[in-house]
Amino acid sequence: MELHHEQRSIYGFADNPADTPVSQFTPPHGLFLLVQDEQGNALGCGGWCFLDTHTAEIKRMYVRPEARAQSLGREILLHLEADAKLRGATCTQLETGVANTAALALYRAQGYLPITSYQPDRDPDINRALRKDL
Repeated sequence: MELHHEQRSIYGFADNPADTPVSQFTPPHGLFLLVQDEQGNALGCGGWCFLDTHTAEIKRMYVRPEARAQSLGREILLHLEADAKLRGATCTQLETGVANTAALALYRAQGYLPITSYQPDRDPDINRALRKDL
């Protein structure tokens, strides 16, 4: 829910997390990771699910503010990419917002390139779609 609240505070709206059924992330068709500290507190999360037979979509990437700048987002992303590739994905796609400069920097540093939005009704002034070959 923190991801949803952060997106709403930045953009004034956000996709409803309930619009992505948990079943989409069930192996072998996807995966959802939750990273916790030693006390069991959530630090970050992310998931992937297939868009088609060879394209995995990275979704719900989030790192709590107090856990940022420690490469946790990068580690989550690398794990998701590796799992998707292991299950047959040849590329990954994702969306983030233009104001999420840290996420954009992470994705670009990991080899993601801009593409035309693959989701209908996205505002190109707000949304950025990216893709990476695995």
